[in-house]
Amino acid sequence: MPSFDTVLEPNLVELRNAVDQSNKEIGTRFDFKGSDARIELVDKGTDKSMTLYADSDFQISQVKDILLAKLTKRGVDVRFLDDTAKIEKIGGDKVKQLIKIKAGIDSETAKKIQTLIKQSKMKVQAAIQGDTVRITGPKRDDLQAAMALLRKDVADVPLSFNNFRD
Repeated sequence: MPSFDTVLEPNLVELRNAVDQSNKEIGTRFDFKGSDARIELVDKGTDKSMTLYADSDFQISQVKDILLAKLTKRGVDVRFLDDTAKIEKIGGDKVKQLIKIKAGIDSETAKKIQTLIKQSKMKVQAAIQGDTVRITGPKRDDLQAAMALLRKDVADVPLSFNNFRD
């Protein structure tokens, strides 16, 4: 029976390259001369995040703009970033902000995908398997229609589809 997996996986190589390019640009820009502005990427197993450091709130917004521009240039969807954390003061006038990187479909989004597939009345089934959602169906055309439906209706996260079996 044909099937595919719906996943939420950022391209970590391109993400690391974008962070490196951003740090390089921050080091060469005149408005960051003598400041402690930088971006650190933390990649510990399933916990992936970035920490932005700067001397002021304005500078941290500039650092974020540089990062978003580099991510967009390298083809990394900015919807992978969860930058809802507040900007924290870390001594003196220095500030930092934690940005989490989304990887793996959370249970709420997985349930949303599952109910969307059920309500579509297509001849496919969705099964939640950890942080992926496997969709199976009797025909390839039904699976491709399910992919199109998910791309259209689940726009808040950058879903990708892999492990297509025939």
